[in-house]
Amino acid sequence: MIKLHGITNRDSDWDALNAITSRLANKDSSIWGPEAQAEAEIRLDWVDLPTTSRDLLPVLDALSAWSREIGHTNFILCGMGGSSLAPEVIAAHYKRALIILDSTQPDQVNDALKSDLSKSCIIVASKSGSTIETASQKALFQEALVSSGLDPSNHMVIVTDPDSPLHKSALEDGLKVVTANPKVGGRFSALSAFGLTPAALIGIDVSVLLDDAYEAAQEFTKTDSPVVAFASLLAKPEFSFAKFYDKNSDFPGLADWIEQLVAESTGKEGRGVLPVILNSKPTAQSNVITFNQNDPLAVVGNLGAQFIFWEWVTALLCYLLRVDPFNQPNVAESKERTGKILANWSDDFGRPALETPNLSIYSEIELDSLEGYLAQSGNGKYLSIMAYLNRNTAEDVIELRDYLERALGIPTTFGWGPRFLHSTGQFHKGGPLVGSFIQITRSSALEIPIPVAGYGFERLVLAQALGDFEALKMRNLPVMRIHLKDERVGIAELVEAARKLKN
Repeated sequence: MIKLHGITNRDSDWDALNAITSRLANKDSSIWGPEAQAEAEIRLDWVDLPTTSRDLLPVLDALSAWSREIGHTNFILCGMGGSSLAPEVIAAHYKRALIILDSTQPDQVNDALKSDLSKSCIIVASKSGSTIETASQKALFQEALVSSGLDPSNHMVIVTDPDSPLHKSALEDGLKVVTANPKVGGRFSALSAFGLTPAALIGIDVSVLLDDAYEAAQEFTKTDSPVVAFASLLAKPEFSFAKFYDKNSDFPGLADWIEQLVAESTGKEGRGVLPVILNSKPTAQSNVITFNQNDPLAVVGNLGAQFIFWEWVTALLCYLLRVDPFNQPNVAESKERTGKILANWSDDFGRPALETPNLSIYSEIELDSLEGYLAQSGNGKYLSIMAYLNRNTAEDVIELRDYLERALGIPTTFGWGPRFLHSTGQFHKGGPLVGSFIQITRSSALEIPIPVAGYGFERLVLAQALGDFEALKMRNLPVMRIHLKDERVGIAELVEAARKLKN
């Protein structure tokens, strides 16, 4: 069950949404217009997942029994976007250990690789089965298992769509495979095989999530239901940059999952809603969306209910914004640019506009100080910080978000690269072109070759940053790349410079 706190003003959008909730429950693909209909026809089975995912329960029970018999005590999930964000929330909510590898940054990859592989279950999750990050991670772990004298079939589980390249290769290799419903898009897949398989393996009773989602969804077609009220709220101009805070709730990481769902679904055709995740507790007057019943504007309900609620809200919000909720054209664009850079690799990155002992700044603008560059990054209507760093060791860099938002006076988001490319990256390039962007990259002494690829993770992660840099520049959006020569010292210099800025 979902309860809302802080919504009292009914408007005409409620009537418009009341008229389509039953159509959505019946998976009417015409809701978003004729141009979106073909895609919607093959992407609406998420509506039924609280019921249909029960068919997975015997499969997941058998898989969990196999894992216990092998003796797995360590679980690593290789996945991006919708394939990793929901399992991360589930694991955190139930306080279960799950290593999330949603990066190509070599130091973060190496952190996962240092696990005791003899006791590890590596879950590789990719809807398309061709995502470059997960394909590279799978190849690496498969080679590492064989090199350690271990049989990959005892240590790997694949979650993917039927007949995907990953499905076919996994069957050839004799690996455990759980196939997902192909008519569910990645970001709507929390209650599908992508969310439930890792959860079951780490010992969670996933039927509870399904029960709670089913109960909540029974309310959604009623007049003036919670999904109608909240979709209408998010469609208002004052929520174009919608602030979220989850650190005082039972759902750490839920805001990150919502960020991907909302930003990637709505951010296209020059429209969209961009979630802004706060790190510090907001004031009571700040109009921040939370999940705590004691707060002024809150969505209260258990985890399964939260998942289905936000999926419905997003679909209804896209109806109000007149965009296709299920495509993501600009995510593919960044992938293509990355591929071209890798195919024509050059170590010549041009001359830095500014260089200090700890970092180099690449920008078309030449200024004489780091503080000057940070100050001019406030020229857009929002700022996005994109850190291609090891999030296991570089958490201090998140402080930049609060300091820069305070100093520049504009909404500021923070995303780990390349993870954000499967999330807010779509909004950056497909939503309103009003953003300003700071990339943060770093040098790594680690060289981890990707089997068969002909390059390593250190090249892949930089190519992903450079590809997105190109995509932003092509749209004449202000973007700079700050390259750290030393992660720890460089982050300290960045944070100190941001702290000194005055509003």
